Amino acid sequence: MKKIVSFLLLVVLFGSCNEYQKALKSEDVSVKYKMADTLYGQAKYTKALRLFEQIATEYRGKPQAEKMFYMFAQSYYKTKQFYLAAYQFESFASSYPKSEKIQEASFLAAKSYAILSPVYSLDQADTFKAIEKMQGFIDRFPNSEYLAEANILTKELSEKIEKKVYENAKGYNTISDFKSAIVAFDNFLIDYPGTKYKEDALYYKFESAYQLGINSIPDKMKDRLNVAKVSYQNLIKFKGDTKYKEKADEMYARVEQELQKYTK
Repeated sequence: MKKIVSFLLLVVLFGSCNEYQKALKSEDVSVKYKMADTLYGQAKYTKALRLFEQIATEYRGKPQAEKMFYMFAQSYYKTKQFYLAAYQFESFASSYPKSEKIQEASFLAAKSYAILSPVYSLDQADTFKAIEKMQGFIDRFPNSEYLAEANILTKELSEKIEKKVYENAKGYNTISDFKSAIVAFDNFLIDYPGTKYKEDALYYKFESAYQLGINSIPDKMKDRLNVAKVSYQNLIKFKGDTKYKEKADEMYARVEQELQKYTK
């Protein structure tokens, strides 16, 4: 009995594959569409895509075009081809502004860009684009059922940019380019006043100012040590029990010691 069932399954599978191959080679776009629709319904998105790609240009303006282009975009999305999915969803939203799928398509276009956003250490061009697209969706559909997820994704993307900027500033400190580090941390603290990295940024700005001051030529040392002194005070003002207090206090004591030389 098991052998018979297995044989029948093979027959069905072979027949299905044969029908698919026929559709691929067919000159009749309606045959291709029908097969693509069936495959899409069976979640066989890769196969469906091959057929959608063949008939896309032929179906523009046809009654089934809206459904076809929606499935086309979804097939790219389901197969994780997010650049192409974003393009197709945006094209769909532009071509069918009155579609009941307009919000979903617009959201998935923006989400595709969000998925393409790389880890913070890499170039963030795609992240900036994703934020722009997601914010555009939020502005256009403020009452959308996708709003909560859109806000979460926007927050995650923004935090990635924030971390990137912080790590770039810290990188100057790491390579002992203390002058650039001070400028970078100043800009970071201005651009992200409520950042979760504020304590760290204030400390590394102080450390950078300290290193720059202590290792300065005599003509510039006093002014730079005073910058370091103010940086220390800003850190302690922000968080008196900072996790960096022991190290910061040691450096501050050295700053005060060196500044005493200028009061004589």
